[in-house]
Amino acid sequence: MNVLHVPYCYYPDPVGGTEVYVASLARAQRARGLDVTIAAPGSQNASYTHDGVAIHRFGTSSSVDLETLYGGGDSEAAGNFSKILECTRPDVVHLHAFTSGVSVQLANAVREQGVPLVFTYHTPTVTCLRGTLMRWGKEVCDGEMQTSRCARCRLQSMGASMTASWILGGLPESCGALAGKAGLSGGFWTAFRATELVGRRHSAARRLLLSQADHIVAVCEWVRDVLLANGVPPEKITLSRQGLPYPVSAAEAGPREKLPVRFAFLGRLDAVKGVHLLIDAFALAPQLHATLDVFSVVQTADAGSVRARLIKKAENDSRIRFLQPMDATEVVERLRCYDALLVPSQWLESGPLVVYEAFAAGIPVVGSAVGGIAELVRDGENGILVPMGSAGAWERAITRLVEEPALLEKLKDSPKPIRTADDIAADTDQIYAKVTRR
Repeated sequence: MNVLHVPYCYYPDPVGGTEVYVASLARAQRARGLDVTIAAPGSQNASYTHDGVAIHRFGTSSSVDLETLYGGGDSEAAGNFSKILECTRPDVVHLHAFTSGVSVQLANAVREQGVPLVFTYHTPTVTCLRGTLMRWGKEVCDGEMQTSRCARCRLQSMGASMTASWILGGLPESCGALAGKAGLSGGFWTAFRATELVGRRHSAARRLLLSQADHIVAVCEWVRDVLLANGVPPEKITLSRQGLPYPVSAAEAGPREKLPVRFAFLGRLDAVKGVHLLIDAFALAPQLHATLDVFSVVQTADAGSVRARLIKKAENDSRIRFLQPMDATEVVERLRCYDALLVPSQWLESGPLVVYEAFAAGIPVVGSAVGGIAELVRDGENGILVPMGSAGAWERAITRLVEEPALLEKLKDSPKPIRTADDIAADTDQIYAKVTRR
């Protein structure tokens, strides 16, 4: 079987968890005898090989308007992708993103060729324009796409006052459509068009989920709940959690010194990842005998600025270090040198993969009590769950582990669930067989 995976971006560009997932799944599928090719948006058309896999980058438009961004997607990207589709002639196309570059137009090209289409829902951005599935940035949303409700939340996330968000988010979509036809955009006019633009996005998302995709992979339970809330039939959904990129078995953590207790954070330096809460938590306990190593991934210029601000914020605390990201192949081994992993996410994670990496290293996870983290971490058994958004709560959880060594040892010794890319490949084997009738 010939499979074409389509993520948001790909190596050698800076990548995130989705691209690590795709790379490890491709490796596992090749080991199972499948032919795998990867196509991803890029600044221009290009072809090369990475890790033994043929990679095709399809060029995207240098600029996109609001209609393209929120609606049907980038025509130039879809046209360039169609050429890759004709060249590779896959038996299955597997999408891992939903953006202006990987859009309903691209999905249309797949359908026109009569090729089955599988979609994996990796992040809240698929159905949530705020990108976090946190209503008003404070509470978990049920995920149902409702134009006015979502428009108001989106406007508030962009800096509009609550009053302005409620008024503009209540306008009929036709008002925004008239402004769009008049060529009005930018600043106030973009906000004025909020319901129209959100409606466009919802229409595109429903088109992909309900009619274009033959099957959808939900990487955690909350994703499945969101899909069901938006009308996706349950028989069209398979729950297949993320897994480690390589085979590994649970192991004991490395030898532990009495003090300090060593904590680690791995991930992007984005506000939704919550590193600022950890810095604030350490500041609330200046005498606490613990250390925090932040292994930060910087993917954008904005992330570089965030990193600089966080380093400045922590510059007077010698217990906190900012280090270069770990290589994916060494994460488990290096985590064995720590006592616990901290995952203070401020949005609904769909994994995250780093939780499995910590479990494989034999260390517990202290994580936010929401989303995929709460689905994997059993409070008091293999980790600790912390109320989201509170630096004080994080200070109490960290202090508890430092001052209760018996609890830390108990959490380390507990059984921890582990999945690998081979488990995901086994799940996708069944999905591909179903959509191709093989």
